[in-house]
Amino acid sequence: MMRTLLVRGLLAGLAAGVLAAVFAFFAGEPPIDAAIGIEESGTAAHAHSPAEAGGHAHGEEEELVSRDVQSTLGLLVGVGAYAVAGGGLFALAFAFCYGRLGSLRPRVLSALLAVTAFIVVVGVPFLKYPANPPAVGQGETIGDRTALYFGFVALSLAFAISAAMLGRRVGGWNGGLAGAGAYLVLVSVTAALMPSIDEVPDGFPGSTLWTFRIASLGTQLVLWVALGLIFGALAERVLTDRRARLAR
Repeated sequence: MMRTLLVRGLLAGLAAGVLAAVFAFFAGEPPIDAAIGIEESGTAAHAHSPAEAGGHAHGEEEELVSRDVQSTLGLLVGVGAYAVAGGGLFALAFAFCYGRLGSLRPRVLSALLAVTAFIVVVGVPFLKYPANPPAVGQGETIGDRTALYFGFVALSLAFAISAAMLGRRVGGWNGGLAGAGAYLVLVSVTAALMPSIDEVPDGFPGSTLWTFRIASLGTQLVLWVALGLIFGALAERVLTDRRARLAR
């Protein structure tokens, strides 16, 4: 049964990834193009300054992958790989929770897991370290920024698992409130203690920045909603057929 659910999770992740990539293409690529234009105009102005014009032209690097490929095939492959991996992990989490959280139907459990995953893995880290388009952020700090972001994602996930265990031990409505409260306290304290990042350059258009961030968050929302709904439908069919066979 685990293998069957895992395969369904991978398929649901693939379908959700395609939907998310389509959304990202139409909603996210325009602000990325605008940000790249701002970055290139700033680079061109810097290169034509009297102090830098002599050496900068020789330091320009030819891009290995064209922008057209990045915004189409590259986008589909990147989002698809992320979604398939997420679908596999989602299926494992579903298999672990099924039957342990009461008598929830597979569709309901899948939807609850998808909402929880979006909040814990995407929403809460986004509030502390929101996504930035090109031309925002310094190249020498990208490693530190990436480590901080994924570190906060890992902590948020660990806190959510611990809070769920606490809620299950307490039980009932009070257990749910205790787990949610514990998670909120832990992530709030962690967010306050972790360093903040503010590398948005002066004069960068706020509309471009927030359009990109909303598109980035919307892409994740489409992915997790689609994953929860598609996997829930597939899992319910598998589990219903299994119960029917056992009944016979």
